[in-house]
Amino acid sequence: MKFRQILETDIPALLAIRSATRQNAIPPERLAAMGITTSSVRDMLQTTHHGWLCEDGGRVVGFAIGNGRTGEMWVIAILPDYEGRGIGGRLLRLVEDWLWHRGWRRIWLTTDTDTRLRAYGFYRQQGWIDDGVRKNLRHLIKFAPRPTGPGDKEPPAGDSAAQAPPRGPAD
Repeated sequence: MKFRQILETDIPALLAIRSATRQNAIPPERLAAMGITTSSVRDMLQTTHHGWLCEDGGRVVGFAIGNGRTGEMWVIAILPDYEGRGIGGRLLRLVEDWLWHRGWRRIWLTTDTDTRLRAYGFYRQQGWIDDGVRKNLRHLIKFAPRPTGPGDKEPPAGDSAAQAPPRGPAD
């Protein structure tokens, strides 16, 4: 298995994978109706979004993309035959790390409201926190890991700024 950044030439394979997932598959026609096309994904990857994929023998088997402008973990999709191999977790961490590097201290995603679907359990196992349902979508959030360098200090007890949830990019 090889993990690498997504290239423009990979986009058709990404759209095919998105329509072939086990749960929450979205057919190409519906993706297009949602404005998700080869052209729109290319434009996003050239501006606000960044992503990684996993290949097996040159075949794309999974991918994940984040939105650096909003802090959203935008999409993750794995072919059914490749589930349970740690690919999704690794792709998710690549996007999370990129978003943390971009200055986001709190990142977010939306998923189906049905907590019995595999995606919900997967995100929860990866440390995501359920932030409730809004506009018929379940929102999950994750906070940046605390720095652990030698100069790091814990905030003083009772520091309300330290207790308030972080918002938006830090830069």
